[in-house]
Amino acid sequence: MRDVTMKDIAAVVGVDPSTVSRALDPTKAHLVRAETLERIHATAKNMGYRGDRMAGALRRGSTGTAGVVVPDLANPFIAPAIHGIARALMPWQLVPIVVDTNDDHDELVANLEHLMSRRVDVVIVAAARYGDGDYLEEAARHTPLVLAIRGIPSSSLPQVLHDDHAGGRLAAEHLIELGHRRMVQLAGPLDVGNFDARHEGFATACEAAGVEVVSLTDTVDRPTRENGERLARLLLATHGDDMPSGLFAHNDLMAIGALSALRDAGLRCPQDFSLVGYNNTLEMDLVDPAMTTVRYPSAEIGRAVGSLVVNMIRGVETEAPPLDLEPRLYVRHSTTTPRRTPVHSR
Repeated sequence: MRDVTMKDIAAVVGVDPSTVSRALDPTKAHLVRAETLERIHATAKNMGYRGDRMAGALRRGSTGTAGVVVPDLANPFIAPAIHGIARALMPWQLVPIVVDTNDDHDELVANLEHLMSRRVDVVIVAAARYGDGDYLEEAARHTPLVLAIRGIPSSSLPQVLHDDHAGGRLAAEHLIELGHRRMVQLAGPLDVGNFDARHEGFATACEAAGVEVVSLTDTVDRPTRENGERLARLLLATHGDDMPSGLFAHNDLMAIGALSALRDAGLRCPQDFSLVGYNNTLEMDLVDPAMTTVRYPSAEIGRAVGSLVVNMIRGVETEAPPLDLEPRLYVRHSTTTPRRTPVHSR
């Protein structure tokens, strides 16, 4: 059976093929009367019309694809962001191609080069680290490029971000209001914009309140559960006799890792220490104890960046949305008033 063509649809509806072409093109459908548009779409669906996307792409000088570069597909925080991007792209017949960098610069370069070789219409990079700035600026000379989730200070690239500095401040203020006077950050990699901002927001709030923040002697290269466990064990080894009562993990995966390591050491949450995570990823309310965490609006960020790149592809001049996607603290059972006596490792 031969493929259904626009001429076939036009013959059934009783219009010129050019009208069918406009009706099936999201960028031109507004030029067709609503009644005719509805009839054409219904007829195309009933006849099983699929269209020749490659031919259309060649005519428009585009491929109808958007590259999406993420650091770690295994992180449950990423899925809502991808979903938000896909929902924003779908009405414009744009398909996301998602690649995972394993949070590594060389893999980011390899994946981005591959996407550009496939002539994607735009690239959304949600895996940037500060050291990637020069390369990304150069790549943007060849393919439109937007930074999402992870920003790079002073970059000229469009950036769609969340106010992580305010989120870090919220975590600190919550612990301070509970009465914690000695705290620690289980920090993500500080060459990543959102972790750097969370770190600064938390530290600034603690300094303003006169609260002591204990420093750890090691850093992490990736914000994983395993690294959360490692930092918690380091905390026990270096401050076990006088462990801080308030802990802020820079994401929920690290918080769960820290919770596991401290529980294995015989400490109880929140009786012996209070713990705040970040992202409010799925099922954090089902952790034992249910985790206090700062919500990151990843789905909203995804929709915002998707809308931005659609406008870029359509040639509509627009600016990246301001930092108005504010964080929100979800208080659950992993935080409480501290004990009056120092917490000791058992």
